[in-house]
Amino acid sequence: MRLLCIGDVCGQSGCDKVREALPKLKKDKNIDVVIINGENSADGNGVTPFSADYLFSCGADVITGGNHSFRNASIVPYLDEKPFILRPHNLPEAESGSGYCLLDKGRYTVAVINLSGTIYLENLKAGNPFLAADELIERAKSDGASVIVVDFHAEATSEKRAMGFYLDGRVSAFFGTHTHIQTADNKILPKGTGYITDLGMTGPENSVLGVKSEIIINRLKSNDMSKFEQADGECTLNGCIFEIDVKTGKTLYTERILIGVNQ
Repeated sequence: MRLLCIGDVCGQSGCDKVREALPKLKKDKNIDVVIINGENSADGNGVTPFSADYLFSCGADVITGGNHSFRNASIVPYLDEKPFILRPHNLPEAESGSGYCLLDKGRYTVAVINLSGTIYLENLKAGNPFLAADELIERAKSDGASVIVVDFHAEATSEKRAMGFYLDGRVSAFFGTHTHIQTADNKILPKGTGYITDLGMTGPENSVLGVKSEIIINRLKSNDMSKFEQADGECTLNGCIFEIDVKTGKTLYTERILIGVNQ
């Protein structure tokens, strides 16, 4: 099976880029399953029922979350109603929604796990992601999943690398999200797990992580705490494809995806 994972979608313009690019991408690359990180898909941050429905209508099979999953209160009942939108399993708001889902594709079943890192994200008060991973991998095996995929929403590359090697051979594919910068290290780890440290971002290309660059510059230079505003202009779409043997659960091939203004 061929799995496409798309990096943090930023605002309505990022959602529109998904709608523009995803149908052709699925056709050209023979994609079977699409996972999209949508925790920033609402304008101004977070995710709303509208932005989640929009991404599902674009072709997402599963939407994963992160540290902004609960930014908009309107998403809380939606998380409980919709099984294929996730938030990190180890967040303290664990009573709402889930960090785990099963996607039945007929001849195989995909378990998707969403976890949060803890390094430089201390304000989240997230639980131990390594122990959470152990718990959910055992659950996936008990549920008969032949493919297990992990979105690890984390700041530190060291934490992502450590988690990747910790899960090598235990999950089919592992990808990081959150930093909005695509890393050039997609690979197959020694025991067969497909890996990339960070998928990157789907949003305005000439921006600082999707935000107007002058706002971030002024914040860093002068401690100006003005409200974030989505940048304008053309968007890029970042992601990674994992080709997975559903019999062994191992990754056979990886390919980074970068659809941008100058690509």
